[in-house]
Amino acid sequence: MAKFYSELNEELRRFIEQQKIFFTATAPKSGRINLSPKGRDTFRCIDNKTAAYLDLTGSGNETAAHLNSYPDIGNEDNARMTVMFCSFDEKPLILRLYGRGRVIGPRHQEWDKFYSLFEPTPGERQIIVLDIESVQTSCGFGVPIYELKEERRTLVDWAEKKGKEGIVAYWREKNQKSIDGLPTKIFGD
Repeated sequence: MAKFYSELNEELRRFIEQQKIFFTATAPKSGRINLSPKGRDTFRCIDNKTAAYLDLTGSGNETAAHLNSYPDIGNEDNARMTVMFCSFDEKPLILRLYGRGRVIGPRHQEWDKFYSLFEPTPGERQIIVLDIESVQTSCGFGVPIYELKEERRTLVDWAEKKGKEGIVAYWREKNQKSIDGLPTKIFGD
């Protein structure tokens, strides 16, 4: 049965630390819902009401576009985000974090505060911070058991080969607008 919590607790934080994959979901006021898998050691629980992940360069930048499309931070409908973790080992569990997300870019005043929590990774683009409003667990009985073979190096290798200037050029070409035409503000505009 599903259980709701107002915040994370130590047991749920330990569960998150053990997971090798997580999924993020965001949606603009109109347009496509974005659901993305994330891997590597890029997720951090800051405290029981705040989490963040180091966002790596990808083919799109939907999460940033969706979160940045809500300039009126006081609006009840703004910047909704869900992060989901699934256990793929013997003990089944699904954990969802619901809240409001925000984008912290390298020029943002909070960049150093959050960036210090992560290992530098080639292709890093921004940090997504989730202010947690509620937490839900559910059984996960239908999720199959899988074993992690290894982390893919493809993204890191690609980013290293491109270099810093190549990554910035890629952002200019591919990461400035969402698939629905929303600005991502990757360059802080």
